This record gives sequence, structure tokens and C-alpha cells, in this order.
Amino acid sequence: MNKLVIIGIIIVAIVVIGAVAYLSLRTPTTTTKTPTTTTKKTQVIIYVADAYTKEACCLGKCFSSASGIPVVLPPKGGGSFALAREIGSGASVTVFMPVALSAVNDLGSNNPGWAIAFVSDQITIAYTNTSISSNPCAQKALSYAEDAIKTGNSTYWYKFYCILTSGKVKVGISNPNTDPAGFRAWINLEIAGYLFANNTYYFYDRMLSNHGNVTASNAAELVPDLESGAIQFLYIYRSAAVAKGLDYIQLPAKLNLGCYKCSSFYAMFNYTLNTGVVKGSPVYLFITIPKNTNNYNEAIDFVIYVIEHSSILKKFDLCPLQPAILFNSTAVPPQIASLLTEGKLIEGGTL
Repeated sequence: MNKLVIIGIIIVAIVVIGAVAYLSLRTPTTTTKTPTTTTKKTQVIIYVADAYTKEACCLGKCFSSASGIPVVLPPKGGGSFALAREIGSGASVTVFMPVALSAVNDLGSNNPGWAIAFVSDQITIAYTNTSISSNPCAQKALSYAEDAIKTGNSTYWYKFYCILTSGKVKVGISNPNTDPAGFRAWINLEIAGYLFANNTYYFYDRMLSNHGNVTASNAAELVPDLESGAIQFLYIYRSAAVAKGLDYIQLPAKLNLGCYKCSSFYAMFNYTLNTGVVKGSPVYLFITIPKNTNNYNEAIDFVIYVIEHSSILKKFDLCPLQPAILFNSTAVPPQIASLLTEGKLIEGGTL
């Protein structure tokens, strides 16, 4: 190949390279961005017994702050049995916090077969200055209760319960079929009859025959009537009475359903609900994860947080259970089972 041909080839190559370089400068480059996706965390939806909405709100805020998982506030409150039936019918929920173990069975096909008691409370009889100031019988009843507390004399308790069930004072008792505080009120009357009248149903029957009780779907709905004086006394959980600024009668352990050591004694008494017989037992706030939970993993995270941080609720006049108590009739999630080996849970029996 002669020199002229070689030179020609080199010149053509230079021209081509220059042209390509020129076009690359003139042609705008486009960058295709890979769209970024952010995983949206499912909100935690809490269904809780109406007396504990403030406590559940506190737990929800603390959990959200610690985990970054959003929590719907305020939580959905109501009677434990009524809420359970809502969940059983398919309501959107993450965790359920009833104040009666038997409410878990009302979840129907969404019953997971287990629940954990993590704080204890007790039943009490609340009143206000307004509720008793215009009713001499209510004043006398309160005087007997105060004497009974001071002296421990059962005669004063007998006289107190005689007035309480006389029909001369109105007593708020929530509907037992929607709110466990209701059946616990009737069990309290049974215990009082057993202890002070040698007849379990003495005060129970007096209340019914004298039409002394006023009812509502849950105890919280009766608080305005107590504050206005439309009723004189109200059966309500002590923590709820404290939260609502109500005065209350501090019942002894055998009457207040708040003593773990009295469990076998409480179980001697029962009440028949529309769904069956429920026995007396200590007042615990429970937590469980319905089968139709909207997010299983976040529900597990919340349950573990509640068990490990139940001391937060001391400021609500609740007693943390450490270890918490697991009630189950089926296999529990492995994350929950591991808490047993860690000593954060103990077995408490079946549902």
C-alpha cells in the first residue's frame, strides 16, 4: 500500500472521530432516574376498654416515638365485649386491649387463642359532692362506708350495702353484656351478700327488686349523671375514677376484685352473660393480636413494647405486672414465646 493511500485513510478517520465528537457535544444527554419508593408503615389501630383510653394513648405515643411507627390516636374505646364483637365482624384493628379475658373469646373467628395481662386494677364505687349532697340516704351510706374502712367492722359494710341496694339511691352499673365493669359490679354485690348477709344473692336481689340501678353501655357514659347528681354512686374502675377526678370508696381486697392472692375466692362467684357464665377474677388489662390484624409484624412490636414498658402506666394508678401473665389455649407467636424464656412472661392458664 503506497503512502498516499495510508495518508488518506488517516485523514478520513480523523474526520469521522471529529464528527462524532461534535455531535456528542450538540446532542443533549438524558439521565433516566430510577424512581425511589418509600415503604409506608401501616398505622397501629388500638381497640381498648373505654376506661383505659388515656393509658392506651400514652402507650401509643411512647411506642410511636420509640419506633417511628405511626399510631392512630385517640384509640378506639368502648365496652370490651362490644369492641370484641366489632372486631369479630371485621373492623380494621391492629391490637385489642380488653379488661376481661372472656372478651377475647367474643372475637369469634378472629380469636388468636391467647392474651397477656400486663397491669392490674380494681373495681370501686365512685361518687361526687353533687351526687350525695342532696340525698340524705347517700350521705348516710357514705358515712357507713367510711366507718367500715376505719374500723374493719363488717356491720358497717352491711349497713352500707343495705342503703346502696334500697332503691333510695341510684347506682350506675354498666351493661354487663357490653362492659365487664357491669358484671363485676354484680359480682361485687354477690360477694357482699356472702360476706355480710350470709346470703350470696341478698344484695343482688335487693338491687333488682328495688330498681336501684341505672345502666348504660359502659361506665364512662354514666359519669355525667354522677357529676350532675342524677345518680348517687357509680361502679367504675379505680384508675378511671382517678383519671376523671371522682371521689371513690376504697373497697377491701375481697370486694374490689383487685387482689391476685384472692383469685380463688373471686372465682367462687359468677355472672351469666348472654354469651355464657363468667367467673369472678382479678381486674387485669389484657392485650392480644386479633387474627384480622392489619399488620402482624407491627402488632408484635407493639405488644412486646407494652410488656416491657408497662411501668409507664404507674402514673395512672395502675399496677404493672412484672412478669406479665400469658393466658393461652393455642400456640403463641414465637416472638411472644421467647418472652417466657426471658422471664418477662409467666403462664397463667387457658382462655
